[in-house]
Amino acid sequence: MQAPTPIPVERLQFAMPPVHETPEDERRHRKERLAGALRIFGRLGYEDGVSGHITARDPEYDDCFWVNPFGMPFRHITVGDLVLANGDGQVVEGRHHVNQAAFTVHAQVHRARPDAVAVAHCHSTYGRALAALGELLEPITQESCAFYQSHALYDAYTGVTVDTDEGRRVAAALGDHDDHKALVLRNHGLLTIGGSVDAAAWWFISMERSCRVQLAARAAGRPVLIGHKEAVETREQLGSDLVAWINYQSLWQDISRSEPDLLT
Repeated sequence: MQAPTPIPVERLQFAMPPVHETPEDERRHRKERLAGALRIFGRLGYEDGVSGHITARDPEYDDCFWVNPFGMPFRHITVGDLVLANGDGQVVEGRHHVNQAAFTVHAQVHRARPDAVAVAHCHSTYGRALAALGELLEPITQESCAFYQSHALYDAYTGVTVDTDEGRRVAAALGDHDDHKALVLRNHGLLTIGGSVDAAAWWFISMERSCRVQLAARAAGRPVLIGHKEAVETREQLGSDLVAWINYQSLWQDISRSEPDLLT
């Protein structure tokens, strides 16, 4: 029996980040992905009381950001619940308050990094555990190599961040390097950025998982480090926002299909 004829590559479907014709279309897309990411974070247990937030820059108003309402459960958030606030934390659209601590840091990170469409920060368990050690991720797995020489440590703790100067110091620790995608905030937790909501959310999820693996490996013995050359090569393959976006799509498809009310 003759083998089936292979389908031409150009006819195979493969999702890529969408291109938007208008700011309105792009705004709607970012808000949908933001509501979805918050619900996914809720599923994964990243919520801790009123702590935790994801911001997405508005495509038309550069110094305004969409964010989850203060005190609303992540798993209940819809597109219509999202709040638009300016860089000073003042609500300009929406009917809820915002977490001022979110904007103290997030607005400064967005301002320092124009490439950052989205910023994610939550008090996840393993991220906090690594942060309590004041350490960075080590290149011990393929996934952690995506962060090799691409994240930094903010080596200070000053309590709940409520002043602009502290936000600027956090942003400065992240740096203006396009390849720095994350921070370990000592004694606090993790912060990630991305050129899309999808990328920022994926980097946070992947970083939290990498923290868990590192802590488990160290508890079991002495982790073997991947060499510098191999770690850099792996980061170049897996550490781009495009790869993060692609990795995230199965999570988006799951949440948007199983909980379509998030789009309301």
